[in-house]
Amino acid sequence: MTNTEKQAVVALPNGSVATTAVPAPAKAAAKPAAKTRSKTVAPTPQKTAAKPTAPAASAPAAKPAAKSAAKPAVKAKAPAKPVAEKPVKVKKPKMVRDSLTIPKPEYAVLDILKLRAAKLASPAKKTELIRAGIKAIAAMTDEAFLAAIKAVPSLKTGRPASKKSS
Repeated sequence: MTNTEKQAVVALPNGSVATTAVPAPAKAAAKPAAKTRSKTVAPTPQKTAAKPTAPAASAPAAKPAAKSAAKPAVKAKAPAKPVAEKPVKVKKPKMVRDSLTIPKPEYAVLDILKLRAAKLASPAKKTELIRAGIKAIAAMTDEAFLAAIKAVPSLKTGRPASKKSS
């Protein structure tokens, strides 16, 4: 770049910024060189996240305003790709930890069902078996639900009494 040329910042239609060399006016050459020199500051890239970017088809139409033999100091950057929207997070259900009292023969059935699930190539935990049972009961008709409830004897609520050793 010579003393008679200045740099101009040109905003392109696609949102990018380019710097080009522009010849200075004739009367500027008469002034001392120290006064006409100015610090060239690199242009800061503009954030394009808030604005939609121009389609790629308009990129060839974007040309610097002044055509000169000198190369531009900074090449125009390609338009940034639009940021994809984040998918909505599905919240995990809150877990509830609870204890229950169950007779030993019915508790043994849980172990039998665990072995049965493992033989069918789908191992399951006690919690999964109980949850599957709840879903099966919920899917029953009212008559079938009442029959299942009546088939189970009611238990005394609370923890079993502990045996005292003397």
